[in-house]
Amino acid sequence: MLVKSQVKYIQSLGQKKSRDESGAFIAEGPKIVSELLQEIPGQVQQVLGLKEWLTDHAKLLNGIEAIEISPAELEKISHLQTPNQVLAVLRKFEQVSAINLKGKLVLALDTIQDPGNLGTIIRIADWFGIEHIICDHDSADQYNPKVVQATMGSIARVKLLYTDLAGWLTEQKTTIYAAALEGENITTMQKPVEGIIVIGNESKGISPDILQLVTKKITIPQKGKAESLNAAVATGIILSHLAT
Repeated sequence: MLVKSQVKYIQSLGQKKSRDESGAFIAEGPKIVSELLQEIPGQVQQVLGLKEWLTDHAKLLNGIEAIEISPAELEKISHLQTPNQVLAVLRKFEQVSAINLKGKLVLALDTIQDPGNLGTIIRIADWFGIEHIICDHDSADQYNPKVVQATMGSIARVKLLYTDLAGWLTEQKTTIYAAALEGENITTMQKPVEGIIVIGNESKGISPDILQLVTKKITIPQKGKAESLNAAVATGIILSHLAT
């Protein structure tokens, strides 16, 4: 049985301030928790789950504090609309300080504020083997429960760096590509060996101070009349042409 202080603590991890103060975050659901237990067991502080789930995954839980809870208790601590069997509390990852760009493509996100978009972009990056994502400080927090949920476990493999994006880009000595409405067609351009691909805000696009640092604008050819593409969808299309 969970005591009130435990319930209050886990509930508080839905807020960035509490995550920053405690250095912890949560992940929910059988698939994500199982994957994180396999990929990064050392980051997992505690697993709280229904009896059946804990029994079925006993081998994964070796050496990790596991607490059996009731469906009612899971509902109290869950941040999902429909709580799903298990919740894990994890330590936040060590902050990335430097990235070697040689021979690699990385993503740079300019004010991606929707948690679902950020989580999906992390998952897409993982699919295409992108190891690093640079975010400005106004982008959604990678440890937001909605972001973690949308990554479907990819948060364990893709490293994020939050920084002054304009300042960081200024220091880089590689080609900086910007996803824009007008630019070189990604379906016909030569695939880059390395570089930075900047994805802009969901509604405003790439900010002027970032755009002036760009080496080359690239675009997804349009056939229909849609005004724009979702940031995560655009990321997936771009990487399907440039990162494969």
